[in-house]
Amino acid sequence: MISIIKKKWMQICILLAALILGTLVGGCHIIPITDSGSKKGVGSIIGVSQANMREEWRMALINELREETAKNDDIKIITADATGIVNKQIQDIDNLIGYGIDLLIISPCNEKLLQEKIKEVYDSGIPVIVMDRAVEGFDYTLYIGPDNEVIGQQAGSYVVELLKENGGNVVALSANPTSRQGAERLSGFRGIINDTKGIDFSELPLVVETKDAAYDTVMEYKGIVKNADVIFAYSDSMALGVCDAVRELGLEDKLMIVDCDGFTGEDEGIDLVSEGRLKATVSCPIGGKEAIDYALSILNHENGVPKQVILRSNVITKENAEESLRRINAESFDDGRRIKVGYSQVGQESNWRLANTKSIEESAEEFNIDLHMENADQSQEKQFEAIRTFIDEGVDVIVVSPVVETGWDEVLREAKTAGIPVIMSDRNVVVENPEENLTTTYLGADFMEEGRRAMRWIRDNVKGDGDTMKIMEIMGNEGASPTEERGKGFKEILSENNSYYIAYSDYGDFTFEGGREVIRKYLLNHDWDIDIIFSQNDDMALGAIKELKEQGIKPDEDVKIVSVDATSEAFEAMVRGELSCAVECNPIIGPQLMKAIRDLCSGKQMPFRIITDEKIYDQSIADDYIRKRRY
Repeated sequence: MISIIKKKWMQICILLAALILGTLVGGCHIIPITDSGSKKGVGSIIGVSQANMREEWRMALINELREETAKNDDIKIITADATGIVNKQIQDIDNLIGYGIDLLIISPCNEKLLQEKIKEVYDSGIPVIVMDRAVEGFDYTLYIGPDNEVIGQQAGSYVVELLKENGGNVVALSANPTSRQGAERLSGFRGIINDTKGIDFSELPLVVETKDAAYDTVMEYKGIVKNADVIFAYSDSMALGVCDAVRELGLEDKLMIVDCDGFTGEDEGIDLVSEGRLKATVSCPIGGKEAIDYALSILNHENGVPKQVILRSNVITKENAEESLRRINAESFDDGRRIKVGYSQVGQESNWRLANTKSIEESAEEFNIDLHMENADQSQEKQFEAIRTFIDEGVDVIVVSPVVETGWDEVLREAKTAGIPVIMSDRNVVVENPEENLTTTYLGADFMEEGRRAMRWIRDNVKGDGDTMKIMEIMGNEGASPTEERGKGFKEILSENNSYYIAYSDYGDFTFEGGREVIRKYLLNHDWDIDIIFSQNDDMALGAIKELKEQGIKPDEDVKIVSVDATSEAFEAMVRGELSCAVECNPIIGPQLMKAIRDLCSGKQMPFRIITDEKIYDQSIADDYIRKRRY
């Protein structure tokens, strides 16, 4: 008790010193805390390292952090502005640690150059929430941010729907240099527009991403603008400049303007939509509210905190602007009631799946969830039946781990009509029209990142003698999202490294026997000449290892083998010197799933994606971790 009091007294002294320094040093200051009715808090100091305070989004983040902090007693925040300079942000972080912070929130000005510093803080035991720009790997506590590419795609899809089959002229504003956020939104927008027949697309150059620069550009290129049907601006501030210029040119009744950000406040995106000056805005959630909420959960050592939260963006039009504002401003409340959940599990095809099912069932009781689980035995038809049974039962939430990605639209529409939200767990689906919002969120692994990590390990650890190295790819179920996305992520990193190529691919259906069969089929028609095997799960890798040994081929010695899952059986194979590396796909997602369900039923807006915590292991560390494995 004495040590706790001493720590808090030291923190108070440090805060007073920081307050005095804040009057002298403009880059670092205390955000004042006001009284509120909330008693949730842990008497903690949160440090916020902001990349810069010039961009509109970053100012909005600080304002939202201030607002959320004011609702919670006994939380104090120290902020620092790196002004876009990496070395200054590193020094800011050291200063914040010196102030005695309990948790760091950082929006890095350069995610690659700050990766090691973030890892250093995380390894020191201070929780780290990374915002906006994700660093490579998982050496942080939580990432919160939007998917700007998706935001651009949503804007593009809305414009396509606006113009319909008649097509038209679309003009986008593009700054040079473009911020990373702007570049990603433009990329998503271009991808949709350029793939649509009948649309003529052009871009107008901006000097900087500001209201005044947007106004000047529209006026300078008014000849092009007058022939346009739609103008796209990727931020609220740019859109306001476009709106003013279009009004001055007398084109308000002819031109439709679409933007991204959807901030609240006077002359921001939603306000401009409500006034009819913007046709639509695609919201970019700021994340300050979520950051403070998760920070409290982390500091209180609560279960269910994920690794990544990808915030949801929505198309806001005049028709739904009022509803959107209500949703943004709504306060959430968990009344503690028992929630009824129907879960359609894909099957019990592997040890990973058994551990996944056990985690979900155990966590349901912990979070006061009444769980009705149906096992589909790898049948989509059985999953359709289960979902319709859950609808008839009137459950509060439906959760699905889908056997394949496509073919779900009809049954998901039935659930939506019944007013029952659907969460996709472990695997995701692809629907015909994403704007229907047939699912609430996806919770599970980042399959593409798992594929990337597998190929990065190969790149860094498996070197040839100058010859291009041959890779065998053993894939899972055809059409399943882990199969598609792990393969895509693996090939993304592979394309950057011409010392390797995929010489052979086949499906092993995520089973032990499937992995054996892929090796048998290859050896029927080829002499063994493979250098590396990438197996999309452990069971197939273990089956492949057994078949290789029976054929006289030494695993890890004659061929390196990398798999995904990192089950206890994979660790045993690494300790035996047979499996080279295992990328973790964590099946213990029950706590995160049940927290998400309670958050949903308490009125919180669900993120676009919730990603679980995962690591990578190889033979050099397998023995240190094998006794700690829960699956």
